[in-house]
Amino acid sequence: MTWSGAGYTVRVAGHLDDHHAGWLGDWRLHRDSDGTTTLTAVPADQAQLHGLLAGLRDIGATLITVGPATASGSEPSAHE
Repeated sequence: MTWSGAGYTVRVAGHLDDHHAGWLGDWRLHRDSDGTTTLTAVPADQAQLHGLLAGLRDIGATLITVGPATASGSEPSAHE
């Protein structure tokens, strides 16, 4: 299977603190008005995506959605 380089959107419950931004790398962090945090990026490969998910697990973040980014990159598509 080859990596397509698709963009991803990850939403978590709560607002991530600024001190978490250091390990996010290329992931863009947006604190949403509904109290969630949205992270978007085009990871270099599946390992980078899994690394983000592992890091979120390690800090105790609750995943809401993980999915391909839409053209706007702000929300996941219907494939949540």
